[in-house]
Amino acid sequence: MDWGRAKSVLIISFLLLNILLGYQLWLDISEQLNVNVNTAELPQDKVQLMQQKRISLEANLPLETPKLGDLTYLLQSESRKKAEPVTLDTPVDSKLIYNQAELVKELGGRIPQLEQYSFDLLNSSDGKFVLHRMVEGHPMFDVRLELYYNGNQKIVAYKQDLVELQSIGEAKQVLPATKAVGSLIETYLPDGAVITDIQLGYHGQIFDSEKQVSAPSWRVLLENGLPYYVHAISGEVATDEAAEETAANG
Repeated sequence: MDWGRAKSVLIISFLLLNILLGYQLWLDISEQLNVNVNTAELPQDKVQLMQQKRISLEANLPLETPKLGDLTYLLQSESRKKAEPVTLDTPVDSKLIYNQAELVKELGGRIPQLEQYSFDLLNSSDGKFVLHRMVEGHPMFDVRLELYYNGNQKIVAYKQDLVELQSIGEAKQVLPATKAVGSLIETYLPDGAVITDIQLGYHGQIFDSEKQVSAPSWRVLLENGLPYYVHAISGEVATDEAAEETAANG
C-alpha cells in the first residue's frame, strides 16, 4: 500500500469534512442571529412560547406607533358586485407593477384612481397582482385592485373596489406590533406557524351598505396566506374568513 498517498487522501478528507462542518455551523449561527434580530423586541416569555410552539418569525417587527383614527368611507356597491374583471383594450407588460410611476402612466387613464393604490407583493398570487387603496401611507386591506396577467406576462384585465373617503375619526396611539404579535403567539397561532409579514393599515368588516368603517389594524400574514388582523387600539383579533377557508382546504 502507498502509505504516503493514503495519508494525503485522509488529510484531504478531514479538510473537506471540517469545511462542511464549519459551513453547517455558520448556517446555524446565521439562522439563529436572524431569529434573534426579529424577536429582539418581543418579551422573553413570548420568545420561549414561540420556541415551544415551533412558531417562526421571518418578518421584521415594525417599530412605528403613530396616532390613527377610524376611516368612514363610501364603497361603490357596483364595483364590489362586479363578478367579472374588466378586460383591457390593450394588454400591458406586467413588470410595470414594480414601478408605480410607469404603471400609472400606462394604465392611469383606464383604471380610476390608480395612483391611490399600492402593490402588495405578499398578498398577490399566480396570475393576479393585488393592490390596496392607500390613506396617508397606510393600506386599506379590504379595498383592493386586482390586476390579472396571462402566460405572456401581460396585464389583461382588472377588478377594482372604488371608495370615497368621508372622514377620519379621532386619532389615537396604536398598540406596538410587539403586543399584537405577542397576543397572536399566545392565543391564536397554531403550532408550526410561520409569520411572513407584519403591516399597519386599516381593516373592518364589510357590510351590505354603501357606508363602511375601517379601523387601524395590524395585519399579520402567515406563510400559508392566512391573515390575522389585530385592532391596533383595542387589541381585538379577527381573521379573513374567506382566506381561512382557502388555507384550510389548500
